[in-house]
Amino acid sequence: MTKLDWRERAIARKIEQNPYYRFQNLSEIRVGAKLGISIDVNQASVDDWLRLPGISITQARTLVEMNNSGIQILCMEDLAAALGISVTKIAFWQPVLNFSYYDQNSFHAPPKINPNTATLEQLEAIPNLNYNMALNIIENRELGGKYRNLPHLQQRLSLAPDFVYHLMYYFQFD
Repeated sequence: MTKLDWRERAIARKIEQNPYYRFQNLSEIRVGAKLGISIDVNQASVDDWLRLPGISITQARTLVEMNNSGIQILCMEDLAAALGISVTKIAFWQPVLNFSYYDQNSFHAPPKINPNTATLEQLEAIPNLNYNMALNIIENRELGGKYRNLPHLQQRLSLAPDFVYHLMYYFQFD
């Protein structure tokens, strides 16, 4: 970590006391960067995006939805285009942004699907989820309605905890 001057130390204390501290300006963003705060643009949550000054909840949700649908943001220009604004309006966010690329077929960022709308083929594409289990997921949702979340799916299908642990990397509920 870089040394902080007396003004920066006061800002650092505020940031360190609140893990979701919302930066107010470039000075605070620079201190955040010096503290090691980094927002992974392609894995950021709504809360992560809301740390940045000037971003609305609607914009944050849009960015998360884009990422969840497989659209990746690779640079400041992509981010500005996604938000529909000029790069110059958000350039000061740069010190805390991390633009990493994730291969959609890699283990680190498996594509997430909604088990409430997934096809048999999409479910079968999940490692260790066989045809019978995929069919069971679809038949159960048709009979019992949508799954609210992973624990609800686990309960309805009587799934083992380690299998549900595995599924949390592949399922996303809307």
